[in-house]
Amino acid sequence: MNRKITFFHAPNSRSGGTLALLEELGADYELHLLNLKSGEQREAAYTAINPMGKVPAIRHGDALVTEQPAVFLYLADLYAEAGLAPAIGEPLRGPYLRWMVYYGSSFEPAIVDRSLQREPAAPSTSPYGSWEDVVHTLSAQLATGPYMLGRRFTAVDVLWGSALHWITLFKLIPETPQIRAYIDRVIMRPAMQRAAAKDAEFKAQQGG
Repeated sequence: MNRKITFFHAPNSRSGGTLALLEELGADYELHLLNLKSGEQREAAYTAINPMGKVPAIRHGDALVTEQPAVFLYLADLYAEAGLAPAIGEPLRGPYLRWMVYYGSSFEPAIVDRSLQREPAAPSTSPYGSWEDVVHTLSAQLATGPYMLGRRFTAVDVLWGSALHWITLFKLIPETPQIRAYIDRVIMRPAMQRAAAKDAEFKAQQGG
């Protein structure tokens, strides 16, 4: 099976996490860079890929995948030999799916509300409960081991490590020693460093 991926990416954006995952997986990919400053993501050529005008997006054969957690799930299963996705039947598969989906369904909405200084919706309609619930839930999981799923490094850590790195830069979540240590543990990995260096080059190419 041909596993080459077409990867739609913009430097200095949330798709940097997908770039890091591709490096961790040793994946074969063709890069399509978008310039967010020029509004390229809103042009017809890209909205045909993702009508939301967001990155990341990937194409693999006839499969088109958008939404960051979905992209991560697809790639980690496609390159299963890298060991970054617990297989169906493994005890960690459930927690792996939980934390991959929790990021987009609960954590990001909470971060958006926090950044806009908005109160969450009523508990019956809020996707995450309260900000305190989110911080407590994340902190409790990080206490289970060096990585989100204990001692095993997975694609979940690429997602969360990358995201928390940026979020702490904007001071949107308390930078506790536990969170800082986790971020450093993830972003100092060789593949993560390669991705960061590539992204810096892409940004420079676009005059960033």
